Amino acid sequence: MANKKKYAQVGTGGRAEFYYGALARDFGKTSELVAFCDINQTRMDYANTLLVEKYNYHAIPTYKSERFDEMIEKERPDVVIVTSVDRTHHKYIIRAMELGCDVISEKPLTVDEVKCQEILDAVQRTGQKLRVTFNYRYAPHNTKIRELIMKDTIGQINSVHFEWLLNTQHGADYFRRWHRDKRNSGGLLVHKSTHHFDLVNFWLGTQPRTVFAMGDLMFYGRENAEKRGVTTFYQRAHGSEYAKTDPFALHLEDHLHLKSMYLDAEHEDGYQRDLSVFGDGISAEDTMGVLVRYKNNAIMTYSLNAYLPWEGFNVVFNGCKGRLEMKVVEQSYVNSGGDKALEGAVKGVTITVYPQFGAPYLVPFDEGKGGHGGGDPILLNDLFGEPDEDLFHRAASHIDGAMSILTGISGNISMKTGLPVQVDQLVKI
Repeated sequence: MANKKKYAQVGTGGRAEFYYGALARDFGKTSELVAFCDINQTRMDYANTLLVEKYNYHAIPTYKSERFDEMIEKERPDVVIVTSVDRTHHKYIIRAMELGCDVISEKPLTVDEVKCQEILDAVQRTGQKLRVTFNYRYAPHNTKIRELIMKDTIGQINSVHFEWLLNTQHGADYFRRWHRDKRNSGGLLVHKSTHHFDLVNFWLGTQPRTVFAMGDLMFYGRENAEKRGVTTFYQRAHGSEYAKTDPFALHLEDHLHLKSMYLDAEHEDGYQRDLSVFGDGISAEDTMGVLVRYKNNAIMTYSLNAYLPWEGFNVVFNGCKGRLEMKVVEQSYVNSGGDKALEGAVKGVTITVYPQFGAPYLVPFDEGKGGHGGGDPILLNDLFGEPDEDLFHRAASHIDGAMSILTGISGNISMKTGLPVQVDQLVKI
């Protein structure tokens, strides 16, 4: 036990099991779970039930959020894993480091430039380590793109076109839950696009310099539904007759996991997981376009739409020696609504190189198994296991976490002001 690294986890909602389940199932030789922390006791109790019944582990002590300091003092974790609501990440990251712990944070690192600066200052002040979990970096097809660019396959990259498609199952899910309030999540340009902006930083080995963006709520929300002729509305799916015929409704009572985690827990904090995506009070955009200039002078055009017929992305790199294209079709899913391995699982990938003076060819790669295109198991081993040396340097630091969200945060500012944003003016690193 003395040689094992001790972990406490803050936030036991939809993304939490990815970490505590892996620690309990796969990393017993190197790791020990010592505590849960959350605002909701029912949710922590359910997490403990899963530890015992699903993972054959033992129940661990639970602490309400106001007892965070007490948890650190009593349980003495080496590392705190932060999987709480995005707008609270900074609170737990900073306090954990002040109390002498390293931190692993779920993406996004935080939701705005002020909180980002507070985190960066805390890293500098405490000297503790902070990692951000970007599982897409570890997906074999994304790593292959990094390898091709490192090998100068198409020469210097001058422009990138990147479009991400969320479908009517997964995309809609962001508008049923706390993410729909932009104050909680930073909107999809921060919460979701942090993955994509990080990938471009990772692929090109650079950082964003200037960002301009436009976006709006154009599909979800009551007003948009009314424009399309919808006449029946409801506040939440549970208990609603109208929701029974709505393909966008999420029926918590039909999913034991979702029922136990949310419906049975809402009496404590009032959080409703099954809101109508065509209700009022949605402040996050569902349609966005972004233009980025990077420090190496490359230009990216990026789009994100959250209501499309298929899930995945297209990315194109234009270089001085040719063109590189990748198309990825992903498995659709609802967060915590089923098998974890299906979250972001790949249904099909093609990578094509178009040399400037040669025939195009398909690029082979090793297909990964598991969620997020096979990236999840590799990331988890990198976090909790004994990984080999990584030639691609996929482990993401707090600087990587900051630079990914600063593209989205800059986009949010640009959408509000109508002006381009200079990223380096937002925070001091």
